[in-house]
Amino acid sequence: MPTRRSIKKSGGRRYGEAASKSVESAMRRRNSGTLKSGKSGHGGRVTSRKQAIAIGLSEARRKGAKVPPRSSSRRSV
Repeated sequence: MPTRRSIKKSGGRRYGEAASKSVESAMRRRNSGTLKSGKSGHGGRVTSRKQAIAIGLSEARRKGAKVPPRSSSRRSV
């Protein structure tokens, strides 16, 4: 039986390590009640888990981390 490390998957990681750190930070800020949405944080406090993840990925993109681009269906709406 091959060990877990020896199994190679096709393709690479979709998200980089920096992206996961950014999402983790956003989740911590959400749990502590300091994560805000909108430009300059004028949109109110974030309570949704999905919204916190989206904010974390958006911050990672701005920093230049390895994150896939947003889907075109979401951008056109």
